[in-house]
Amino acid sequence: MTAFLLAAALFLLATIAAGMVRVLRGPSAGDRMLAAQLFGTTGVAILLILAEALGQSALVDVALVFALLAAVATVAFVRKPEDPGEDET
Repeated sequence: MTAFLLAAALFLLATIAAGMVRVLRGPSAGDRMLAAQLFGTTGVAILLILAEALGQSALVDVALVFALLAAVATVAFVRKPEDPGEDET
């Protein structure tokens, strides 16, 4: 079972590599942000899989922190004004 979990973690790591192509090539900021969300979600999944495979319960805590940080980063991106003069009243 451990070998299967480690193989699943390696597969998820490959999806992060594929997402890096989208971050580098764009074409828009939205595409790049979705790829960054992929990194966050996949990173959490990899940590949870490794926590189970290696028996390290501390990795679950790290995964929870990463999930919270990914949500905050998404909200920050959505609320970011596109024009610096936009939020001035």
